[in-house]
Amino acid sequence: MSGSAPEAPEQTPVPDVFDPGQYGRGIPHDRYRHLRDHHPVAWQEEPEVLGWPAGPGFWAVTRHEDAVRVLKDSSAYSSYLGATQIRDPDPADLPFIRRMMLNQDPPHHRRLRVLVSRAFTPKRIDRFGTVVRERARSLLTAAVTEARAGDGTCDLVTQVTDDYALLNLTDLLGVPDSDRGLLLHWTRRVIGYQDPDEAGTPQLGPDGKPVNPRSPASLRDMFDYAHALAAHKRRHPADDVMTALATDPELTAPELEMFFFLLVVAGNDTVRSAAPGGLHLLAENPEAYGRLRNGEVEFASAVDELLRRHPPVLTFRRTAREDTVLAGTRIRAGDKVVVFHASANHDERVFPEPFTLDLSRTPNPHISFGDGPHVCLGAHFARLQLRALYEETCRALPTPLERAAPPRRLVSNFINGLKSLPVRVADA
Repeated sequence: MSGSAPEAPEQTPVPDVFDPGQYGRGIPHDRYRHLRDHHPVAWQEEPEVLGWPAGPGFWAVTRHEDAVRVLKDSSAYSSYLGATQIRDPDPADLPFIRRMMLNQDPPHHRRLRVLVSRAFTPKRIDRFGTVVRERARSLLTAAVTEARAGDGTCDLVTQVTDDYALLNLTDLLGVPDSDRGLLLHWTRRVIGYQDPDEAGTPQLGPDGKPVNPRSPASLRDMFDYAHALAAHKRRHPADDVMTALATDPELTAPELEMFFFLLVVAGNDTVRSAAPGGLHLLAENPEAYGRLRNGEVEFASAVDELLRRHPPVLTFRRTAREDTVLAGTRIRAGDKVVVFHASANHDERVFPEPFTLDLSRTPNPHISFGDGPHVCLGAHFARLQLRALYEETCRALPTPLERAAPPRRLVSNFINGLKSLPVRVADA
């Protein structure tokens, strides 16, 4: 029977790593380690949370080796069968959700990835390097100036990284300045649905239950905008991703909708989550920040170590295609199998002293951008943005980088987000 708990008796209790609320307080690394050591593939209950209905439960995969196996082996662990979020979509919405590249398996996934790769070329992305750097410098300068005129503090999330990620993405896509606020609205609605601060009051369906923010009805306004923007790009082509997608004869209208959704939400929130997480780590590790500012560490390796310690995505789900065994645990066809990125990135079996921020760590096989056929298509653009931001931060902010208050974390078991990161900059 799919979704049943393990048959063998457990020798030690299995801690819960599902509850989104605990992630608002911090990543449960102590629980992750317990699972890695004692239950590397652990059954998790899926109770009703924040008004969302209970689910059948899932297997939590916490060791690096097993996580990589799941992410790479799409023949055994499918993105298509139940999509890639822990919570099961409404069966009526599943065919719609499966249209997204993220929720497909080879060979169909390969066709869509090739199509979007034509628009997302490294050459096009690299041309944004100067603009990205100037934007980082401008936002940091404005934040420091405002702090000096006030109480000596600024919030790096609300004053720097939120705008930085959003404006970089809209430049790449070719979204007009006047419409940029729409993209942040859609991102917060889709990504932050577990956090009342981000999502606001959830939209309720006829049954009184929250409406899935990824459902066709919830995304209609975004899709209508995508088609309007595509029509504009066909009349007024430019060197941007939306022009490339809008003028690709092989791309269908429904595929254009889903690409726009994926780029707006995933493309924005990857950097929006990773950037403040990296800055927070540098604030917590003044010696490492000092070495970075003094040129003792390469920024390329620093970016990857900060991504390892603070992956932007916490979990991705697959569904077992057939009965299989993972790390000695029997998994039945139809069971949900969920990879926990932050746990895999801190697996002592792969990363010596995993909680030490070693900005020159090599090798560094983190899975913050995934692995296998679904490895992040925008990883190059994300690294470009993060490197520019950290380089400009080292120029703009002092050593040590001092927190003015604890950061506020996003309530989510999916996105590893920070909602605020106050720092002192009066002596910059």
